[in-house]
Amino acid sequence: MALPDSFLQELLAKNDIESVVSSYVAMKRRGRNLVGLCPFHGEKTASFNLYPETSSFYCFGCGAGGDVITFIKRIENLDYMDAIRFLADRAGMRMPENRQENDQTSRLRLRILEANREAARLYHAALYRPEGKVALDYYHSRGYTDATIKHFGLGFAPPGWDYLLKALRTKGFKDEELVAAFLAARGRNGGAYDIFRNRAMIPIIDIRGNVVGFGGRVLDDSKPKYINTEGTLAFSKSRNLFALNFAKNAGRELNLCEGYMDVIAMHQAGFTNTVAALGTAFPEEQMQLIARYADKINLIFDADGAGQKATKRAIDNLRKTGLDVKVVTIPDGKDPDEYIRKNGAAAFKLLLERSANAVEYRLLEISKSHSILTPDGKLAYFREAATVLAELESPVERDVYAGRLSEMLSISKDSILREIESRRKKKNRQEMKYQLPNLMRQESKEMRQVNPDALTYPRAASAEESLLGTLILHPDYIRQIAMLLPADEIVTEFNRNLYKRLLERQRQGLLVELAFLAADYDEDGMAYISRMVRDARERAVSAEDVAAYAAIIREEYALRYMTNPEGASDEDIQGMLDALRARKKK
Repeated sequence: MALPDSFLQELLAKNDIESVVSSYVAMKRRGRNLVGLCPFHGEKTASFNLYPETSSFYCFGCGAGGDVITFIKRIENLDYMDAIRFLADRAGMRMPENRQENDQTSRLRLRILEANREAARLYHAALYRPEGKVALDYYHSRGYTDATIKHFGLGFAPPGWDYLLKALRTKGFKDEELVAAFLAARGRNGGAYDIFRNRAMIPIIDIRGNVVGFGGRVLDDSKPKYINTEGTLAFSKSRNLFALNFAKNAGRELNLCEGYMDVIAMHQAGFTNTVAALGTAFPEEQMQLIARYADKINLIFDADGAGQKATKRAIDNLRKTGLDVKVVTIPDGKDPDEYIRKNGAAAFKLLLERSANAVEYRLLEISKSHSILTPDGKLAYFREAATVLAELESPVERDVYAGRLSEMLSISKDSILREIESRRKKKNRQEMKYQLPNLMRQESKEMRQVNPDALTYPRAASAEESLLGTLILHPDYIRQIAMLLPADEIVTEFNRNLYKRLLERQRQGLLVELAFLAADYDEDGMAYISRMVRDARERAVSAEDVAAYAAIIREEYALRYMTNPEGASDEDIQGMLDALRARKKK
């Protein structure tokens, strides 16, 4: 669907990039720009830059970049048209009428959400019919009230192979849509069947109130214990947290649990700021999502081996976000649900208040492996503890914990601080050694993915990027350059197509800005273009500079067969000879 420029202009005016991005990322002004911690990768030093003058962003850490539409696409995991709808809703705007809708992906995503919503209603209704008594009894046995069951939309998937299929077919859903929603699957004979059967059903609802998936728990001892919605067009577990739709309004402190049932029990007990990670991998996207809604996080995982491993993974990943992390240890290895049922909400609140921060927790875990009563044990403990303290960015925190270690180990505080500083310097050197090749790999990867010709023609690509970034910043130069540089003489394919788009928009009298290119390029392409604009913005470019870029590009076009003259025509060879002779005269 081609959107009118007038609509996009109004959309961008009502969704300025500073206000949109600031609702997700804490930004600080630095001169004309703003900086903050990147929401797309874990980092402790701000490398995410916002440029209000050009309505663009760029991260020097991971290379993400683009306009406000690209930002919403990435952070909300939406395609282009859904990102437009998201911003239109935010601004209270109506979408233009669509007579030629051809966006099949967007339509399928919408149908998946509609199917999920209908499935949630059917599962909840089934809970209160005779066949649902087994699930209702299960919920009640866990102490859930009917009000809690309704609040979370809990339900029951009856036994049988086609309960949901039959019901949703009568509502106009096709089997292909239900398979795409992970509500149905195909059998060996090609027929469809329900994925969720004879299970307690927990809807997963995103922050906008959409049912994006389900968790289905068995009611007996069969395996697997849970079936969870896999990745669909509407759902990615790494970009969602269970119950965040409720918890996001409960303040800037979140409790993070392992599973659905713990979260439901805690909400019922009054801890409405509780969420669950959908899995125990804790990818960066999930940690960044937590950081978007919280300043403080309390980790509440099981005391078994798997729970302790999950705690360590969560601490390691959350540490990159700068959040204040605490670990809640539940006595006797109980889970939150069991502890609250036995001891009450007031007792659990005391556990939260007395929880150890992440550093204290890690030091405690190290102490379980080493006895400080022996010289070898004391030294082993000190080495591991110093490594933990070397990760702290705050000198005050390092000083406080060094003092505690000094008292515990009878080692001078100065010696401990020197060891910590030595480890920090070593760590910083390692990071610097990693960063340089990583940035080079990142740029090389960007070129390979977006503009692979740039690796073959680096001088041409450099001049093209400088020219194109300048033209997007200063469209008034386009008419002049169009007469100096034919589009077909742009050497690299990606830049040639971009140049043609700019010429065409200028010819039609349309605006030439990043946001008006977002419909034609994916996230990597927009990041590449955004980098061009960012680099051009740092330079004061004159009309003479623009003409010089064009001259370099034309020269490189003439010399493009230097590496493989056998593929050149007689005309190409003559052009190369002329270009080389002209270069010698300079």
